[in-house]
Amino acid sequence: MQIKNITSAEEFNSFTKRNGFIWGPEPELYGGLAGFYTYGPLGKLLKNKVENKIREVFTKNDFWEIEAPIIMPEVVWKASGHLDNFVDPVIICSKCKSSFRADKIIEEKHDVVADAFTKKQLLEFIKKHKLTCPKCKSKFENKIEDFNLMMKTQVGADTVAFNRPETATTTYLPFKNYYDFFRRKMPMQVFQIGKAFRNEISPRQNVLRGREFTQAEAQLIILPEDKKNFLRYDAVKKDKIPFWPEELQEKGKPVVKTIEYAIKNGWLKNQAYAWSLAIAYRFVRSLDIPVKQVRLRQHTKKELAFYADDAWDIELKFNNYGWTEIVGIHDRQDYDLKQHSNHSGKSLKVEGQYPHILEIAFGSDRPTFALLDMFLEVEKTKEGQRFVLKLPGEIAPIQVAVFPLTKKDGLPEKAKKIYNVLTESYTCQYDEAGSIGKRYRRMDEIGCPYCITVDHQTLKDSTVTVRDRDSMKQKRVKIASLHKSLVL
Repeated sequence: MQIKNITSAEEFNSFTKRNGFIWGPEPELYGGLAGFYTYGPLGKLLKNKVENKIREVFTKNDFWEIEAPIIMPEVVWKASGHLDNFVDPVIICSKCKSSFRADKIIEEKHDVVADAFTKKQLLEFIKKHKLTCPKCKSKFENKIEDFNLMMKTQVGADTVAFNRPETATTTYLPFKNYYDFFRRKMPMQVFQIGKAFRNEISPRQNVLRGREFTQAEAQLIILPEDKKNFLRYDAVKKDKIPFWPEELQEKGKPVVKTIEYAIKNGWLKNQAYAWSLAIAYRFVRSLDIPVKQVRLRQHTKKELAFYADDAWDIELKFNNYGWTEIVGIHDRQDYDLKQHSNHSGKSLKVEGQYPHILEIAFGSDRPTFALLDMFLEVEKTKEGQRFVLKLPGEIAPIQVAVFPLTKKDGLPEKAKKIYNVLTESYTCQYDEAGSIGKRYRRMDEIGCPYCITVDHQTLKDSTVTVRDRDSMKQKRVKIASLHKSLVL
């Protein structure tokens, strides 16, 4: 049996569409608007499970969830720095005049961190490697301009406001309420899962670079002196992680080391930040993504935001889109609380000083897309081509399918009874349409780990056939023992 991953982005996007994972750009009915997508029934199930696993990681580590408004007045974004600094470099095609984000034009073709480049470096790289317009293959204009990503709106008759470009800023604003809720004890840990909006220049790559997306960002609010000796550090210090610190990036390869090693070697500056990085990595590993397709890349000094003391991204190597960031861990120091204190005129100090913020910034769209991209395989068998989505059973959108072999002799009634019991523990689907072989193939393609078939023998001895998605092997199992047989 020959096995391969889908290597064409077009073929992959076709797969996600026909199976009800992702539709768009939306509204398709009116031609579509780039950067906006609908998650179909299976896509929404998968995305919910990804978000619930993120939520589980955060709550297990004592982060409390909040929900803040999506829209905030202009003064908030002036204080945060977004109005003045939230820009991307734009380059324009000399022929068709299409606009593109210059750093992404480079990163889509080369494994370099182009968002650390100056405008001059971007132009030089594009010329040297003869990169051309993705639409018409013509040369680009010899200039790069800044483009602000904020989405402007209006509240009431005359209040200027903006859709949030990330959830973080809206999470910081209730700081004084957190302080009361947590009984004036530090550190404080909160997170938020919700929509954010960025007016991307030329959104492509499906939901990887949408204009509307879902973020899941956790904030550890801590006094600066408590960062060095952090109580939870001992629980993660032996964790092994594929680190790619700035000093090794020219050599090209990450190295797998413990958190403790990274601290002693100076790659990580403090225990609280190391702990934040470790729990983000634990989430990624919980998705069963191979270590060889994961790296933790440190931001270079040129790339590091002016307010950040340190920043690392967890990047995954997609089969169709190369290395892509799915989470950033940032030590934002006291920048945010100081800015909002100054602009609001209300002190956000604790014990005479501004607390620091350590941020774990996920997006749920990218991990969801990564699972589809990384676990989809095409197997060439004697019968033809078999698409199989080998998702981890825990997060598969449909975990168990129940089939009656035929639509008669009481088999559907028996199958529905089994289905009704299993739905209490698993996400299930009942299907009686088509041949049993075609039903198996449908379930393989959407990632369902187990198919249970009710046949005439079931009526005699209360056993069913359980088929495994990956091996295609089948075995007879007593109905009473089904739960033990379904390992997810």
